[in-house]
Amino acid sequence: MAITIKNDNQIAIMRAAGKIHARILNELEELITPGISAKELDIIAEQKVRAAGAEPSFLGYSPDRHTPKYPASLCVSINDVIVHGIPTNDMIIKDGDIVSIDLGLKYKNMFTDSARTVIVGNVSKEKAQLVHDTREALALGIAAAQPGNTVGDIGHAIESFNNKRYGNVKELSGHGVGLAVHEDPYVPNYGKAGAGATLKPGMIIAIEPMFNLGTSNVKFHNDGYTVTTADKQVSAHVEHTVLITENGSEILTEL
Repeated sequence: MAITIKNDNQIAIMRAAGKIHARILNELEELITPGISAKELDIIAEQKVRAAGAEPSFLGYSPDRHTPKYPASLCVSINDVIVHGIPTNDMIIKDGDIVSIDLGLKYKNMFTDSARTVIVGNVSKEKAQLVHDTREALALGIAAAQPGNTVGDIGHAIESFNNKRYGNVKELSGHGVGLAVHEDPYVPNYGKAGAGATLKPGMIIAIEPMFNLGTSNVKFHNDGYTVTTADKQVSAHVEHTVLITENGSEILTEL
């Protein structure tokens, strides 16, 4: 759908939704310990979302009529899974894993989107640094999300920070969000400064860098959702829903 500018009422709803979203992700993060299954996390996530008076927006979602509906509320992507991992009972989290949890939330007909990568127990220095740097890239992308800048400025900030140290996934990107799970504009994690759609107050976008420890190449799986690194090295993914304001940017999905 086209780029939309949210009105004051819509922004107020999304601010409230973002707080709910952040609290639930914080609570889920505390549960990510060795021995828990991805499906357990998914069940708990749905319970928490509904208890907060919201709905899990990924459950039953399909990006097009050819793709089966997503069968869970939470995406759980472990190690070499970049995004959209479908949680199952046999996906047991272990010491040394890095785990991305990605949650979509619908509250009073408005949508928010957020993800984080969690370090489980004792991980290698390389994995820990990857997660740290992906989080830093998100912060820099958000800092570039200023009124009058462009989506290219966001991508350029993320890509420049990466500086070819990691595989920077190009087949997947951030996006507009609010009236639907995915809206325009497309917000890639690379780009030319000054290129692309201009950021205007009232726009709300999801910024979500994805860095791989190895190649940037990816593999799309037959389930229509799971995306893994082509070389089976680990990947980190972090995401916030961000409001463009008159004075800068505001992260909606944090407490």
